[in-house]
Amino acid sequence: MKSQSLWALGAYLCSQVCGAAVSNQQQVLGLGIENDLLQHKFDSVLQDDVRQAWKFLEESMDLESLKKAYNNFENAVCPITSSFPVDTLVANKEAEVVTLDKLPNYQLRINKAKNDPLSLGVDTVKQSAGYFDINEDDKHLFYWFFESRNDPAKDPVILWLNGGPGCSSLTGCLFELGPSSINGTTLKPIYNPYSWNSNASVIFLEQPVGVGYSYSTKSSVSSTKVAAKDVFAFLELFFTKFSQYAKNDFHIAGESYAGHYIPNIAAEILDHQNKSFELTSILIGNGITDALIQYGWYGPMACNGTLSGYKQIIPDSDCELIDEKYPRCARLIEACYRTESAITCLPANIYCETIMEPFSKTGLNYYDIRGPCETDGDLCYFGMDYIDKYMNLPEVKQALGSEVDSYTGCDDSVFRQFIFSGDEPKPFQQYVAQVLEAGLPVLIYAGDKDYICNWLGNLAWTEALEWTNTTSFQNAEFKNWYTLEDGLAAGEVKSNGQFTFARVYDAGHMVPYDQPISALDMVNRWISGDIAYDL
Repeated sequence: MKSQSLWALGAYLCSQVCGAAVSNQQQVLGLGIENDLLQHKFDSVLQDDVRQAWKFLEESMDLESLKKAYNNFENAVCPITSSFPVDTLVANKEAEVVTLDKLPNYQLRINKAKNDPLSLGVDTVKQSAGYFDINEDDKHLFYWFFESRNDPAKDPVILWLNGGPGCSSLTGCLFELGPSSINGTTLKPIYNPYSWNSNASVIFLEQPVGVGYSYSTKSSVSSTKVAAKDVFAFLELFFTKFSQYAKNDFHIAGESYAGHYIPNIAAEILDHQNKSFELTSILIGNGITDALIQYGWYGPMACNGTLSGYKQIIPDSDCELIDEKYPRCARLIEACYRTESAITCLPANIYCETIMEPFSKTGLNYYDIRGPCETDGDLCYFGMDYIDKYMNLPEVKQALGSEVDSYTGCDDSVFRQFIFSGDEPKPFQQYVAQVLEAGLPVLIYAGDKDYICNWLGNLAWTEALEWTNTTSFQNAEFKNWYTLEDGLAAGEVKSNGQFTFARVYDAGHMVPYDQPISALDMVNRWISGDIAYDL
C-alpha cells in the first residue's frame, strides 16, 4: 500500500490538465455531484462533508507539483484509460493449456521445458510458471509456483498476494518470504533459509491485471470484487492441473491492500459449492480492511508512545490537527460504507489521506517508523529496484515465459484505477466475519513499527468485528509469543482459538523482510494447526 494522497489527487488532475468543459466533479466521476447527493438522500451534515471534500480538492490543486510528482508523463495520466499498454509481446506459444467446461472463459497455460524457472537458481524445488487467461477480457495473469522444500505431497499450499493496489506478488517472492532475494550488485539470487516454502508449497500470483508480467491490451480491473472472481477461477484451474495438491490444506496469505483482496477472495470461494479445493484459513499482514476504524489510529500511532510501544514522532500541534480532521473523515467513510459509490468513496479517500500529512513531513518511512526511506521513491527500499532489474533480464523473462516487454513491480496505472473507483475506503471486514462464521481460522498479524497499516488500527478493527464469537475474542488476553527455533520474544498474541491477532515486535509493514525468523515461526505454527500459538 503506497502513500496515496498525491496519486489520488493525480487522478483528479485529469480534469485540470485535459481542459474539460464540464465541471471538475463531472469530469472525474462522469456524473454531477449534486444529483448524486440528492439521489442518496444524505443528511445536510453529510452533504456538507462531501461538498467540503470536493472543495478541498479544488483548493489543494498545485498543478506544477503534481506534474512533477507524476514525472511529467501527462500522457499516462490524461485521459485515464481502461487499458494497459504492452510494448512488445513476447508470445510463449509452447505451453500446456488447461481448461474447464464450467469455466469456458478461462484457461491456464503452463510453460514448457525451454521456459524453465529452475534454470534461474531461485530454488532447487519443483517449480511451475505460466499465465492464467481471461479470454473474453483479454486479461493474462502471471504466476510462479514453488513446491515445498519439505514434503510437497502432504504439506499445505499457500497463495501469496501483495497489495498496492498494483504491486506484484513477486515482491513477496524475491524480497520478503520467497526462496531467494536478489543481490543488488550481481542481480543473482541469494538463498533464503526462512522461505515460507520451507514447509508449504507457495503460489505467487501477480494480480490484478497490469501488475508485473500480468497484462491486458484492452481491459483493466479497478475493484477488489472483480479481482476476486478472477482469482477464484485461477485457483479452480490450478488445482485441476495440479490435482496432487487439491486435497492438501490451502491457505491464502498476503499483506497491505491484500486486506481487501483476501477477505473478498475467501468469500468468493465460500460462495461456490462445487469446487476442486477447499479453503483452510486466511492470513493478513499489516492490511487495510476496515478503513473507518483504521484511519482513527494514525493519530495515536504517531502521538502516543505508550499505546504504540515506540515514541511520539510528530509534534503536539500536528496531533491536534489529526484529531480535528478525523470526525469529518469518519463521516465520509461511513457514507462510503453505506453507498459504496465513487461519489462518496473517492472524496473520503482523498480527504482522509490528509490525516497522514503530518507524518509525511517527518521524512520517516511510512512502512517503518524507525527511520527514513532508503530511496527517494514511494517504495522506499533498494531491494524493490533490484527486483525490477532482475525481472527485466532477458534470461529471466525467457525462463519464466514472460509475454511483456517490461516488468514494473508497482504499476501506477493500476493504482490509479483502484483509487479512481473509490475502492480503498470501502468495507471488507464483513467478509472476514463471513469466513469466521464458516468455521475457518483467521490470522491478522501486524509488524508494530509500520505506520501506514499500523498494528493499533488492525487490533482495533479485529476487536470491533461483529460475528458470533465477538465477545470471546474481545475478552481474550494477550500472551507472549516465543519462536520455537531460538526462544526469542517474537511478539504477543490474542486469540479465542479461531480468530487470532499477532503483534510482531520490531517489524515494519513487511514482516517477513524485517523479522524472517519470527515470520516463518508464525506461519509454520499456523499451518500446522497451532491457531492460538500455545503448543
